[in-house]
Amino acid sequence: MTNRMIDTTLAELEQYYDTVPRVGGARAEDFGPLTLFVQEGAGWPYYARPALGGPAATAADVERVRARQRELGLPEAFEWVAENSPSLRAAAEAAGLHVHAHPLMVLEGSGELPPHPEVRLIGADDPLLAAAVTVPALAFADPGTALGEAGPAELAAALADPSLESHRASVAAKLAAGTSGMAAAVRDGVVLCSGMYNPVGEVAEVVGIGTLPSARRQGLALGVTAALVAEARARGARTVFLSAGDEDVARVYARAGFRRIATALIAEPPAAAE
Repeated sequence: MTNRMIDTTLAELEQYYDTVPRVGGARAEDFGPLTLFVQEGAGWPYYARPALGGPAATAADVERVRARQRELGLPEAFEWVAENSPSLRAAAEAAGLHVHAHPLMVLEGSGELPPHPEVRLIGADDPLLAAAVTVPALAFADPGTALGEAGPAELAAALADPSLESHRASVAAKLAAGTSGMAAAVRDGVVLCSGMYNPVGEVAEVVGIGTLPSARRQGLALGVTAALVAEARARGARTVFLSAGDEDVARVYARAGFRRIATALIAEPPAAAE
């Protein structure tokens, strides 16, 4: 990609980030340089981010949004692209937040990744939906690419956790409405890896791909990614992107044709970042 193409893509992603919470059922609260998205109904809470075309935010602007998030009982979370809002990191850190970085990657070329024989799409009525929603939570509790201990037994225990029920219902509603898509790697009736994509117009973000720690290093995450990319392309997505958890994960996606074009930043209180 040329520098001009990267700039065009970053502008496209900025519009996407502002639109996807609204499509997902969130209301937008205006704080001048920042917009706070508030989920209405079931589902994971959204974040605050720079307002489209707005001025640079200050630490005082960040503090105002944090106060509102606390008032609403929401996580004090901010998300943005470093290259699009370069001064926000300093403002967030001055407001006492911890900022962590994630490689922002776009799929180059046709996006035709090789399919995996154990991966299939998951619909709203699929009996494995609950497991597919739960697997990433176990994966993110043990981040990285190394083999871990959590496996089918831990998944079975987590499926009984009632605190995840609202998130499962939210995902089912999005799948039924067509505002999200999901794929999973399934072996002997057990979901080992899963992920989603969220389309807005001709842009789709691949999100939440997680593999049971005991099933890592088998190519399952790339297989799930391939299925999500193929489905997104079939539904008209021209730009497919993702944020990698860390540099090791980014190297895995680079082998599948994703190229790093920027850095996604997340700011939250230090305790939440630990």
